[in-house]
Amino acid sequence: MIEWQDGEGPVLAVFAHPDDAEISSGGTLAKWAAQGREVHLLVLTNGDRGSDDPDTDREELARTRAEEQARAAKVLGLGDFRILGNHDGELENNAEVRREIVRAIREIRPQVVVTADPTTWFIGNRFMTHPDHRTAGATVMDAIFPGAGNPTYFPEQLAEGLAPWKVPVIRFAWTTEPNIFEDITGYLEAKLAALREHGSQVRKGQLQFFEQWMPLDADEAGRLVGVQHAEQFRQLQR
Repeated sequence: MIEWQDGEGPVLAVFAHPDDAEISSGGTLAKWAAQGREVHLLVLTNGDRGSDDPDTDREELARTRAEEQARAAKVLGLGDFRILGNHDGELENNAEVRREIVRAIREIRPQVVVTADPTTWFIGNRFMTHPDHRTAGATVMDAIFPGAGNPTYFPEQLAEGLAPWKVPVIRFAWTTEPNIFEDITGYLEAKLAALREHGSQVRKGQLQFFEQWMPLDADEAGRLVGVQHAEQFRQLQR
């Protein structure tokens, strides 16, 4: 079933790497920010393996990627962003990571959380999803339920004044089973402009690929719901 609807209230996007939010759902996040919604981003790894160069200084790359994320967040109009110190490629669904996600949820009290679909292993006949993407989605799910809304999980946060919060809506990007399409007509350029800020990741041919593929993907999704451009998600409402 294809649905298409708007919402309101704070948003929390949680993804594995700097640039994931831009590629997967940048148009939607830019649209919501432009509409006046508070849009926050939590990045679960520092992206320090985002290079094919064996001589890369990983600490320097992590600093570069944080700077790139700051510029991209400004382009999208995000309220704020935070990057955790986990190493790229080593993300685990453990209590430490879930604690940070629960903290963000209880602080922001979002109406919708956007993350990667943990059930997506392959996209078409060409792409395998990054294990960090799948882990991010699964960890977010476990942080939302039963974590964030249950006072017996991470009770030390309650002592800090962070009350439990049950997230009403979850949207999974990079899904092969979409059930909702967000009209991003007028926001595709913001999505592309934000991605361009991740210069360490989209050099030369990579940038050309995304500048060709992302409009085609948005065109295709848009045709399914009768708009110019769209992003697709699998949505759960609790």
